[in-house]
Amino acid sequence: MRYLVGLDIGTSGAKCILSDESGRVVASKTVEYPLYTPKPGWAEQNPEDWYRGICEGANHIMKASGVKAEDIAGLSLSGQMHGLVALDRDYKVIRPSILWCDQRTQKQCDWITAKAQARGGLLSFTNNAMLTGYTGGKILWLRDEEPENFERMKVFCCPKDYIRFMLTGVVATDVSDASGTGFFDTKRRAWSKELIELAGLDMSIFPQSLESTELAGTVTKEAARLTGLPEGLKVYAGGGDAVIQTTGSGLVKPGILGVVVGTAGNVAMGFKGYHDNPDGKLQVFCNNAPGLWHSLGCTLAAGSAYRWYRDTLCEGDVVKAKADGKNVYDLMGAQAESSRPGSNGVVFLPYLAGERCPYPDPNCRGVFYGMSLSTTRGDMTRSVMEGVTYSLKQVADLVKRIAPAEKIYTSGGGSASALWRQIQADVFELPVYTMSAASEGGAYGAVLVAGVGAGIWSNLDEAITVLKVETETLPNPANRQAYADGFGVYEALYPSLKPVFDMNN
Repeated sequence: MRYLVGLDIGTSGAKCILSDESGRVVASKTVEYPLYTPKPGWAEQNPEDWYRGICEGANHIMKASGVKAEDIAGLSLSGQMHGLVALDRDYKVIRPSILWCDQRTQKQCDWITAKAQARGGLLSFTNNAMLTGYTGGKILWLRDEEPENFERMKVFCCPKDYIRFMLTGVVATDVSDASGTGFFDTKRRAWSKELIELAGLDMSIFPQSLESTELAGTVTKEAARLTGLPEGLKVYAGGGDAVIQTTGSGLVKPGILGVVVGTAGNVAMGFKGYHDNPDGKLQVFCNNAPGLWHSLGCTLAAGSAYRWYRDTLCEGDVVKAKADGKNVYDLMGAQAESSRPGSNGVVFLPYLAGERCPYPDPNCRGVFYGMSLSTTRGDMTRSVMEGVTYSLKQVADLVKRIAPAEKIYTSGGGSASALWRQIQADVFELPVYTMSAASEGGAYGAVLVAGVGAGIWSNLDEAITVLKVETETLPNPANRQAYADGFGVYEALYPSLKPVFDMNN
């Protein structure tokens, strides 16, 4: 039996898993680390925290599994996309990483958008807009606001790429993560030299880009000592989490919508062949194998909105759950079920961190609308679940312009809730499925990519055959009108409130 290692550098923690060649996860470990918000709208982490988490997690899975080093065929990585890790000439981290959810770069994004307009616009260079979360705006911000650090930067990389560097000594990225920088030509699967030159940047700071299944190095002696991984283990390039976690759910061809209710919310579909992104609202990225692409829309606060609600308004439930030895989300879910579809008129806008799709707007904010003296906490709890789902539906409607959808594969923390799966089925009016290992997220996608790289599977189509359906949730026709009405109100709120959002920024 051969084994594969998948590592995921998430926003809340590092996840390490070990899987056998049948797709069965035999060991898993998540190690949490902090997130820092030094100013409103800013989000940073220390890359050293990621590596400490990986070292602890990797040691755990190696010891817990008892797998022999010679039986491990390969390793690959997933990681939060768009983060900027700036490295100096000695490949040391210059400053904390600026994360995907950071909103400080609007000025720089506006500048490069205007700069590119005279040359046909950003879409002609990359097929993507330059969003505030993207790495490209962060590079320009570093040049504008921290010129000393910018001058020290020899090369940058994304979060998972820093971990790969620490494991192998090789600085590189992959085509899916590179797609999320805003400086990558996704049609040619190469850096856009023309846009980089237009921005006044030096090509030398951009790392080499590899296909996800391509060999990117081997585990060094020092990394083996710290992680417990075998020295010389082959490390494959991997992918950005928004892409590779959908690969881990089986999304490599059209017809299936992948809906991820994680910290952020993603709606995606895989494609064989390149597709234009005519209005720039979606993100069209390279997928995790040559010849594959990936259409994605991201909402910035999905599971994080529900967690915010838990921490802010459900303190009593947290205390009760701890005292009773229960999961607080089970208590919250029971409250939500006491409400009706449509939350008795309460509609929640989940714009707690601004928004990306379909509204690339760092100024918008979260809203509870429609509350009255009869509103219960159950109504509010359910409205958060529904509001996040409405937001995802707006994204799905854009993705479905490219190809129709027959079903949904859902994953992320929100997929563990039967109620939330039913809300998805009713709002999207499509059957919803969870797949085996979906709870492992991007780390499982990394396992599949490593397996293709190592030759266990010939391609991703073969790799995803190890996935099995775990749950099926069908739409309830009785709820159709309630959600049509609720979604109608949801769609009307952002345009109505946009002038108010802009007043305070």
